[in-house]
Amino acid sequence: MNTFGDLIRIARENKGLFLRQVAAELDIDQAIISKFERNERKPTKEHVLKFAKFYKLDKDDLLVAWLSDRVVYDLQDEILAEKALKAAEEKIKRNKK
Repeated sequence: MNTFGDLIRIARENKGLFLRQVAAELDIDQAIISKFERNERKPTKEHVLKFAKFYKLDKDDLLVAWLSDRVVYDLQDEILAEKALKAAEEKIKRNKK
């Protein structure tokens, strides 16, 4: 699965846009967008929604990529990451009832 950064970089390249053009349209600093694309900086949910609208990407798909990036970032170095994810999944299911 692609990261959020991969998805917005691919979308920009497919549309033949330069970073400066996207930055101007979204009113986000070009350097920040570059860092998003290289997965060096984490966007806010508001940023994710702006990119989804601008590139006409599925909002839910982009949000899932963003959320999964956050989880990976927080858990990637943890030995018990997989167990923690399974426990979290169970808690989410229980809380939805």
